[in-house]
Parts: sequence; structure tokens; C-alpha cells
Amino acid sequence: MGRSRPMRVLHIISRLGAGGAEQQLRLLLRHLPVRCDVIALSGPGATAHGIRADGIPVTHLPLSGRERQLTTVPKLVRIIRSGGYDLVHTHLYRACVLGRIAARLAGVRAVIATEHSLGERRIDGRPLNAALRARYLAAERLGSATVAVSAAVADRLRDWGVPNPRIHLVPNGIDARHFRFEPTARAAARARLGIPDRAFVVGGVGRLVADKRFDTAVRAVAEVPDTRLLLVGEGPERPALEDLAARLGVADRVRLLGERDGAVAPADDRPAGLPALLAAMDVLVSPSAEEAFGLAALEGLAAGLPVLHTVCPALDELPDGAAPGARRVAPGPAALAAALRRQAAQGPLRFPVPDAVDRYDIARGARRLMDLYDRTTTCGPDGCLRVPPVSRMPRRGAPAG
Repeated sequence: MGRSRPMRVLHIISRLGAGGAEQQLRLLLRHLPVRCDVIALSGPGATAHGIRADGIPVTHLPLSGRERQLTTVPKLVRIIRSGGYDLVHTHLYRACVLGRIAARLAGVRAVIATEHSLGERRIDGRPLNAALRARYLAAERLGSATVAVSAAVADRLRDWGVPNPRIHLVPNGIDARHFRFEPTARAAARARLGIPDRAFVVGGVGRLVADKRFDTAVRAVAEVPDTRLLLVGEGPERPALEDLAARLGVADRVRLLGERDGAVAPADDRPAGLPALLAAMDVLVSPSAEEAFGLAALEGLAAGLPVLHTVCPALDELPDGAAPGARRVAPGPAALAAALRRQAAQGPLRFPVPDAVDRYDIARGARRLMDLYDRTTTCGPDGCLRVPPVSRMPRRGAPAG
């Protein structure tokens, strides 16, 4: 069944701060050759402003309490019906549950959800339990397809009981050009932050939540004299991290810089942007307890940084040697501190951008997603969706792609 006009897609996402899922959406919107609108089930955030600056409409429907959630579905239904959308694409837990329900009630048959944050113990920060799993699976059946951002997430979805033909692997992507290392950007960012040129700087990027384990980075830096830590991100753990740095006597060596939009380079490439902050660092650490993908590690590799990580599906699913600048470290402050001492002894290093970064090019991911869009909006004569997988799912532990 053909369309006489360009495809119209509505993206519904739980929030639009500066987290990985939010920035991934903004980057995809720049590469999808369809007309898109965005609804956020939250107030305005850093990425919302960026999406609007890119010329894409953003509507906010903040959620607060059970009553507000119940009234949100009818509002979503009205917006979807009035917009005449061909496809609804949801992101993050709340939006995936409420958005699928609203899309079906509005009569949209093509409904895709991207699973950005399903871990072994949590989904989008929520502890996994039987009730949450049942609610998730009930909503999942209302959709047409579920996109996994890594093979690890695909495995978890299958373990939960999502049928394999409904799972489609479309890894997260980056635009590596925006993170290319520039010595002038390094000097400018360090000058702005008051960091001496020869100081050894450790960096961490991500939401300040417990699962990211940035407290491990603070403790490790406290054990390595003359090192500094830059944490780029925002979240509920900020006060605890500040208190920890003060108790360990390293408050003057730990800087919490807040949110930075890392999906795309700032229009004026000012030193406060994430690419310039990565240039100011000497090593990127990712001490997370669990990850669905590990976008920050890829951004660090694109900037030529050595990357020390505990869990990172984006790297774990690659062949050996595909990312020579990345090294896995054991969990805990002692192991990370030992790795930092070895890294500091080598002095500042910048690696060539590895092939692994090209493998996760955002343009490639956008093409795969468009293929899924086209397949999902194609109906047979009986009106039922026929959604074949984009590609055969990898075996457990096999490389994504």
C-alpha cells in the first residue's frame, strides 16, 4: 500500500534531558528522511531545546502522579489522531508503555519502541520486579516491533519472553566527526576550567545515577595524587557525589560540570560543549554496574581517548582488537585506581579513531531504522502488519551488527 505523501512519524520519549537516549533521538532526527514531531512526557530539558533549534516541534506533557498518567493517555490519543501519523516511535520505559497504548487507541497500526535502558536488574532506573515485567510485556504486545540497541538488550528481551521475530537490532550510533580531537580545543577548555596543561585529567560522562557508579571514579581519583576528575552529566546522585568528594578531601580535584549536549557539536563550538570537554581529558572512565549500550565509551574513542570500562556492550560485542584504546577493568575503586596510575605514568595519549567507531556510524543506524519503518508501515490485504526482522539476530555473545 503506497503513500501519496512523505511518511509522518511521532516520537514519544519519557524525558529530554542530556542522557544518552535523548541525545540519540536528536541525532537520529537529523538523519531520518521523514517528517517527525516529538512529545516528551516531562518538562523542557537540554535536548528539547536542541531539537527545537534543529527545527523539529516538541510538545511537553509532564507526568506527575498516577492521576496525571491516566489523563496523559487521552491527550496523547488526541494529538496522534490530529497529527495523521503513519508511525509512532516510543523511547524509554514510561513512553513505551503509555505511548503504545495511546497509539493503538488512536488507530495507528505501526508502533515501534526502542529499548534503550533494559539492564539485568533495572530498566530506565526502575528495579525490575514481576509487576513491572508483566506491565512491560502487556504493552509490548500492543506494538509492531521492539528495537534493541545492543545484542545484550536483545538477549534480555528474549529472556523476558518477547518473541524473537519482534526484536530488531539497531545499535546506537554517533557522528564521530563532532568528537575529533583538536589540540586548540583542549587548550581552550582547560583554560576555561582553570586546569593546568600538564595536569592528568580523568573524565566520566553520563547521568548521575547509582548504576553509573561514579562514586567509584571519585574514590579512585582520591587514591591517585595529582589527578583531577571531570564528571559531565546531571542526576539525583549529584549531592552524594559532592559529599563524597568533600569527605575524601578531594573536592578541589573533582568538578561536576552538569549536562552537556553531546549528540551534536555546539553551533559555536564553545569549550563548554562535550567534544571540547573530551579534548580536555586524558582518559575516560565508565565504571557502570550495567549498561544497555555504552555510548559514552564510543564518544571517548572517537575523541582518541583511552577508555577504561567495566561493562560496555558496544565494545564487548566487537571482535578482539577492534578498539585498541579501550580496556576492561575489574569493578571497584582499587582496580580503577591501579589502572589510572598506569595510565598516568604513560602520559597524555591520543589513539587513532578505531574501526569500531565507524561500525556504529549514525547514518548506518538511521538507514536500518528507515528500513524497519518501511517494513512496519507496509500492510497486507487483510490489514495485518507484516514485520520481518531487519536482520537475523546474533547468537549470545556474537558481535552486534
